[in-house]
Order: sequence, then structure tokens, then C-alpha cells
Amino acid sequence: MKTVSSELDSVIHEIACVDLGKGQPVFESNPAMSRFKNSGTELWLDTGDLEKAQSIWKSEFTALTTNNTLANQVVQTGVMDSVIGEIVSRLKAVAPDLTENERVTEVGFVINCRIALRLVQAFKTKVSIELHPSMSRNIDRTLDYARRYYRVCPDYFTIKIPLTPEGYMSVRTLRKEGMPINFTLGFSARQNYFAARLSNSSYVNVFLGRLNQVVSENSLGGGELVGEKVTLATQEALLNLRQKYSDLGTKLIGASIRSGEQVNFLAGLDVLTIPPVAMEEFMKMGNSIDSISSNIGTDIQPGIDLSHHQADRFSKLWEISDSFIRFVDDLLMEPNLDNMSGKNLELFCKEKSIDLFYPFSVSELAKIQEEGKIPRLEEWPNEVALDDLMTQSALQSFTKDQSSLDDRIRSFL
Repeated sequence: MKTVSSELDSVIHEIACVDLGKGQPVFESNPAMSRFKNSGTELWLDTGDLEKAQSIWKSEFTALTTNNTLANQVVQTGVMDSVIGEIVSRLKAVAPDLTENERVTEVGFVINCRIALRLVQAFKTKVSIELHPSMSRNIDRTLDYARRYYRVCPDYFTIKIPLTPEGYMSVRTLRKEGMPINFTLGFSARQNYFAARLSNSSYVNVFLGRLNQVVSENSLGGGELVGEKVTLATQEALLNLRQKYSDLGTKLIGASIRSGEQVNFLAGLDVLTIPPVAMEEFMKMGNSIDSISSNIGTDIQPGIDLSHHQADRFSKLWEISDSFIRFVDDLLMEPNLDNMSGKNLELFCKEKSIDLFYPFSVSELAKIQEEGKIPRLEEWPNEVALDDLMTQSALQSFTKDQSSLDDRIRSFL
């Protein structure tokens, strides 16, 4: 699908924007959150639901994150139906020649903006907003729509882009333009080390709850502290990088948090983005917490049965080998790096025997989408790195939810 014309972009931009109002709202403080924030960790709320966010928002929060799944949850409530109808009518008048898919994409763009801007209006804080997953393997469209989203609200929008080969190259370009980027769908220290060195993204993520879940659901052990071990190892690696390279400022987001206990355990991380349920649980247990201290640098023993034949796949999630560091150094020395395509990056990895990107077929991607967020490891050979598989599973899950959102938009066309 081509990018839109400058004329249509101007119209869509005007429809997407809303008046944010003036003044800074005042919110109550929470003692437990205040003590936690003193550990150096930013607290973000992980929801697109304005009413839910308003019910638990405290002054210690500094941002919100949304994604395709959360946006779909909001749209399916019907709260955006009148907005969708208005946008469809406007597009028919100003751009009658758009194909159905183009129309759906543009309506979805506006809806994403409006969901995020409702949050900005209410809290006057940063909001991470995610691109349509169909753009994840297309550099031109990623660049185009990231710039369009950012132009709608440069004071408050942070753009979320998934860890694909094209994503890595796109973020490298966008960061040189000064755009704040939340590099999402990360599952290992090495993925995020690579992202920080290559693109210096504003943020990277570890979806830690899903890592615990992939262990337990595949009967490899209890799964406790697996995601936490990866997250703490990533934080340690980023701290070392920021000390070594003065121009590198990538921060870590601990994401996919499932409980208040996980929140407490991960004190000291750069950022935690926390779903409302886990945040409410943490606030309830806050008064019983005697002290809040960092576990960065602690030797974590994760709940994995080391005798299981699948256990060897996990160490790569928290280890950054010397050979991997040399691979990154070699890539950064490539004279044509800034002009690399996603395929070029994949080829470079293959030549260096780095398994960041498995060449999934269309049928394999469909299989991943059918399996859901948590893959069945027995069905995937060891040539498929676990972090890559988890990233693809997350991306395909978002694709499925985005399809549901797109279908609701189609019902108005």
C-alpha cells in the first residue's frame, strides 16, 4: 500500500488533532508509589482505557502506553463509534478514490490518535502510540506513519515500533531526526543491546510476564523469575552501555507485568509500565512493604527445569556473548549501514551466524498467530531463537487484534 498524498495527509492531520486544553491537572500522591519512585524508577500506566486510568491515576505516574490490543479493547466498547462515523464521512467527501484498505488504515490512524489524545487531555503526560502492525516489515511506511503520528502531538507522543529488521533500520533513521521511540516487543538482553547500539532508541522493552508464561505453559518448570532475570540482565547491560558511550541514552521498560509483587521486585529499573490490575495490587500491598531496594546485579535463579531438553534455549535471553558484541561492532563499521534494507540486515546477520531473524514463511506466521502469545516450543526447531519466536508471537497477536479493530471500522464503510 502506498503512502498518502500530502493533500490527504493534511486533511487527516486536521481530523486527528484535538484541542488539548490548558493547565496541568493535579492528582493525589500515593505513599508506596512515592517511595518506589525514589528508587529511580519511572512508573507508567499500561492502558488505553481513559476511565480506568482516571480511577487509579496518581501524581507519581509519568506516562501511559497503548498498543494494538489495548486500542482494540477501547474501540470494541463502542466509545469511538461516533468518531469513526465522522471520519468515514469526511473521507468520502475529501478522498472518494481511496481503496477500502486505504480508508481503513486512515480511519485507524485517526482512532489511534484520538485514543491517545484523550489520555493526553486528561493527564497532560507522555503517551506511547503504536503503528499498525502491517507496517512492521516496510521501512517507507514505518517512517511515513511514525512522522505523521509524531506531527499530531510532538509534545506528548512517543512512537512505538516493533523489533523487526525493518524496525531496527527505521528507528535508526527516526532517532537521528530526534523522534522519541519506544522500541517494543523485546524479549532478550541481546535484542535490546543491539537496539541500543544500532539505533539509540529512547526506550527498549522486555515483556517479562510472557517469558515466565512460556516456561510454565510448555511444562519446563514453574517459570518464576525467568522474565525478571532477563529484565535485570538487560538493565545491567544498558547501564554499562550508557557509562561507556556518552551519547547513548536508551532506557529499559519492564513490560508485561502481571502482579504487584513483580512491581516491587523490579525497583530500580529505568521504567515499569504496569497494567491497572497489577498497579492496584501493588498499591494495596504498599503499606506492608518495609523497604524497596534494587535487585540489579543480583544472581537470579529462574524456575526452569534444567534437565528438560528445551532448557538450553533460555540462556540466550539473558546472555550477551562476546561474539554477539563483535557482530554489533562489525555492523556499525559497515560503510553502507544507513542505507541498509531489512533484507540487507537479515543477510548480514546470516553471514555472521547470528540468529536474530529466522526467515518465517507465510504459513509459519499463520501458525504463530494461531498459537497466540505463547508458542508451543516443541513445534519449533532450535534454529528458531526463542527471543525471535517470542517477538513474532507478540507481533502476530497484535496483528490479530488489529484485524478485529479494522473489521469494526469496515462495518462503517
